[in-house]
Order: sequence, then structure tokens, then C-alpha cells
Amino acid sequence: MAATDRVTVRLSAEQIALIQHLVDSGEFETVTDVVREAMDQFLSTRFSPENIRRITVEIPKDSALKLETLVNDGDSVSFDDAIRNAVREYTRSRLM
Repeated sequence: MAATDRVTVRLSAEQIALIQHLVDSGEFETVTDVVREAMDQFLSTRFSPENIRRITVEIPKDSALKLETLVNDGDSVSFDDAIRNAVREYTRSRLM
């Protein structure tokens, strides 16, 4: 395992409660795992390759479930891939 450094961050009580909820619900094993995941996502957005622009979108749950179905059925290799395909097809239909 690679060496790590410790960083101290001050968070609001609300942020800590939300993070703890993620741990308590079993979505993450530890608070550290939540923070690492958040940092990984933040850094991958900020430092993506020059030919890629990463964006974050909020998707209604029913749409997310439909996209997950595409992945489960093998129509897409991942949730991100399903979103890219949907955006590509929408853009293509609007530009023609």
C-alpha cells in the first residue's frame, strides 16, 4: 500500500451528519472512505485530460434507474457510459 499523509479538515455539523449517514447506511465502510471518494471525484474533474471536459449532472431517480437497466442489460459498460451515450444521441438528434 502506498504511503499516505494525514490532512485535517473542518466540516460543518450538517456535513458530518450526512457523511455519517452514508457510513451508517452501509454505503461506505468509514468516514475516511467517503472523504477519499469525494476527493477522487473532485480531482478527476479538475485534472481530466485536455480533450475531456468533465461535468456533474443531477439525474432524477427514475432516469437513473432506466440508465442502470441499460448497464444491467449489457447495452452500456457502465453508468457513466450510459450517460455519455444518452447525451451523444440527444445531441445528435438535436443537431440534425
